[in-house]
Amino acid sequence: MAENSVKRKLRAILSADVKGYSRMMGEDEDGTYQALTTNLESIRSIISEYDGRVFSSPGDAVMAEFSSVVDAVQCAVELQEKIEASNADVPEDRKMQFRIGVNLGDVIHDGEQVYGDGVNIAARIETLAEPGKVSISQYVYNHAHKKLKFGYEYQGEHQVKNIAEPVKVYKVLTAPEHSGLLIGEHKAPKRLSKQSYISIFVILALVVAAAIWEFYLRPPKIEPASIEKMAYPLPDKPSIAVLPFDNISNDPDQEYFADGISENIISSLSHIPGMFVIARNSTFTYKGKPVKVQQVSEELGVRYVLEGSVQRSGDQIRVTAQLVDATTGYHLWSERYDRELKDLFDLQDEITLKILAALQIKLTGDQQARLWSKTDNLEAWGNHIKGSAYFEQYTKYDNSKARKLYEQAVKLDPDWEITWTMLAWTHWAEVRFGWSESPVESIKSAVEFARKATAINDTLPETHSLWSNIYLVQGEYEKAITEGQKAIALGPNNALCHVILSYTMTAAGRFEEAIELGERALRLNPYSSPWYLIILDDAYRGAGRYEEALAIGKRHLSRCRIGECSPFPAHLGLAATYIGLGQVEEARAHVAELLKIVPDFSLDNARKMISYKDPVQVERALDILRQAGLPELAPDEKQEN
Repeated sequence: MAENSVKRKLRAILSADVKGYSRMMGEDEDGTYQALTTNLESIRSIISEYDGRVFSSPGDAVMAEFSSVVDAVQCAVELQEKIEASNADVPEDRKMQFRIGVNLGDVIHDGEQVYGDGVNIAARIETLAEPGKVSISQYVYNHAHKKLKFGYEYQGEHQVKNIAEPVKVYKVLTAPEHSGLLIGEHKAPKRLSKQSYISIFVILALVVAAAIWEFYLRPPKIEPASIEKMAYPLPDKPSIAVLPFDNISNDPDQEYFADGISENIISSLSHIPGMFVIARNSTFTYKGKPVKVQQVSEELGVRYVLEGSVQRSGDQIRVTAQLVDATTGYHLWSERYDRELKDLFDLQDEITLKILAALQIKLTGDQQARLWSKTDNLEAWGNHIKGSAYFEQYTKYDNSKARKLYEQAVKLDPDWEITWTMLAWTHWAEVRFGWSESPVESIKSAVEFARKATAINDTLPETHSLWSNIYLVQGEYEKAITEGQKAIALGPNNALCHVILSYTMTAAGRFEEAIELGERALRLNPYSSPWYLIILDDAYRGAGRYEEALAIGKRHLSRCRIGECSPFPAHLGLAATYIGLGQVEEARAHVAELLKIVPDFSLDNARKMISYKDPVQVERALDILRQAGLPELAPDEKQEN
């Protein structure tokens, strides 16, 4: 038998997430982050006590595996009891309540990751659980109900997404009076007469006919989103969020394939000026989580949501896609495609055009020609998609991995401009983040590859945004602004192009324009990387709008405290902001914190980080940090002097 690194095991899976998390974040981001961090630490500790292992913890969710079904259920009940106790003195609207689902099923182990229907069903059951309660599948009930002193309430059969058979669900009842009880179980009917069977057959035939109309010929209605509850006002043009397509191939190695289709559709739509398109980074925060269209619409402030799935088998693919108007709950369009793998790129084009037709958006010839940057080489495409996933981690290691994949892609298809652009970005990132041993050589390589991309196609927004950065590093501010403006004209929904031009405008001293661009970037990418906040924070502070800068700075620091980023730049920005507000002690406290992180940081280091065009603004920024208590020289430099 051939060796296979993918192992299947029978495991109990616990899935938990916070009810109303997005609302709580909108009302009190700092407090919600702190409460979530405290709860997650407690949850991990209790799971460990029951010999469980957390294998996924994205955002407010937790997924864990157990060898014992009994341990999984007992753990879930204890988690709810501990969380309820911690909520005792918390106001009702600030209580952090978790929903927990438990399933027993066959799963795939691939390294530290766990996949398969066993995991998916647990996640779906979790969405059926009441806040503060535990719901379990029939398989869990069958194995555990005689071994635990709990009661159970049958919640019926539920058809869940991407699972063929209905799932029977039970709610765990922990009150002593319910011990050993099963509420709501359906007893088997008595044997029926022949005539009764005929009657039932006729009735069922009518029901089936009605069901075919309701669920197949007419797409089902979804619970509408509430415009009043949306986190952001709806744009005045068609707005859409493209969710990551589900990989239903039962092969975790095909995740990149499903992700790539979603990314390409987002990229194509983002070029269209008549639309508002949420960035990939934000929609992909929902990846692997059981979310409803209504929730996505309300949290991202969009009217339309596209979702779908991908199944690959050898040289064949099956793709399903459906476009939903979340404000009405109706499917505008849905389709299933069975194609050969070689037709993948044409299929992506077809889906994009179907979306535009459904939204009644017409393109000019030039706009349609600019929609796609594509290759006919599937292997090159795969390397590019995998490389982008590494690049967006913004670490030295991941940047190196991304570069190798982009280099493989350009060898396979040297006429594909977007991969030359991304290869150039990896060299620019070395300079921007201080990873390069030779910044001059890194910029030289970035310029070389950017020129290759431009020679192939001069209409990619990502390429013009790259040129904007290159010119800024070289001190050519007007050229940097011109290229940044071209990037936005070509990619009006590209959040990255907006935030990069915001940074350039701040450097040029055009702070109000920088603020407008930065806010637009955050609206297009609500769950953006933390460094978006650094750029907007600098713009507000440069404009003298210190109260707004303070709010952004605190938001940035909150994200750093839960491990999303280094708190160093947040402390640096807050120190400068507090000086602007006249609160010297608070400023000095943040300088003390940043010196704990980088003890040898000084005004001399800060000067190298400031990119203002105007020398007067450079000295003003340094004087603000001087007032905050940042030393002129590092301690070792003082000793030498």
